[in-house]
Amino acid sequence: MVDVPRLESILREAGELAMAHWPGAGAEPQVWEKSRNNPVCSGDLAVDAFLKRELGALLPEAGWLSEETLDIPEHRSGELVWVVDPIDGTRDFIRGRRGWAVSVALVQAGRPVLAMLNAPAWQEFWQAGQGQGAFVNCERLATSAKSELSGSRMPCVSLPPEDEGFIRIEQPNSIALRMAMVAAGRADLLATLRWGYEWDIAAAALIASEAGAAVSDVLGQELAFNKADPRAFGLMVCPPALHQAAVAHYAERASRLI
Repeated sequence: MVDVPRLESILREAGELAMAHWPGAGAEPQVWEKSRNNPVCSGDLAVDAFLKRELGALLPEAGWLSEETLDIPEHRSGELVWVVDPIDGTRDFIRGRRGWAVSVALVQAGRPVLAMLNAPAWQEFWQAGQGQGAFVNCERLATSAKSELSGSRMPCVSLPPEDEGFIRIEQPNSIALRMAMVAAGRADLLATLRWGYEWDIAAAALIASEAGAAVSDVLGQELAFNKADPRAFGLMVCPPALHQAAVAHYAERASRLI
C-alpha cells in the first residue's frame, strides 16, 4: 500500500527542513499566534507544505488532515487519510528546546495503520506498523511492566495534590513524544484532562499500542480518528496493568471537566 522506505525518507527530509528553521540550531523563524496562546511559526508552515506535497505524491488516494492546513471533511471521506502535525511541540521548537517532533500517521477506516515520528533534536526516529511492532532507531520498543499506580513516572511540569503519589519526570512540549516515552518504558503514565486534536496523537497512538501500552481517552474509551470533529477530550497511555486503576483515578476530575 505504501512505499515505507520512501515514507521514512520523506520524514527524515522533513526533520532536516524543520532543523533549518529551529532556533536551537541558530535559525530565527517568524513566530505569530493563530489564536490566543496558540503559537505557530514559519517552520510549521514550511514542513506542512513539504509533507502535503510529498505525501500526496506518495499516496494520491489518501485524504489529508493537518494542524496547519485543515481540509473539509468531504476531502477526507475515503478510507485512507494522512494525519499530520508538521511540528508537534511548537512552543519548545520556537524556544530552541528539543522537545518537538514531526508526526505523521496513515489512518485507514478510522485507525492508524502506519506511523512515524522524527525527533531530530533528540536524534531519534520512531515508527510502527499495525501488527508489526514499534521501534526507535531500529530498536524494538516495549512499555514498562509497572503494575501499581503509585510511584508511576509521569512526564509533566508539576503534579497536583491528587497526583502526589506519582513521580514527575521531564516533560517535552510534544505530547507525541510524551506518549513515545511511555512506549519506550521511559515513563509509566500519561494522562490529560483537556481537549486535544487527532493530529497531536495519531502517530504516537499506534507507536504506543504496538509497544504494548494501553491507549484510550481519559475515560477509558477507544480512540477513533478521521472524525468530522477532530477533537477528543483527554488521553490515557500506560501499561495495560495500570489502565483500569488510572481511569478510576481520573474519572471524577474528567467527568467534572467534560
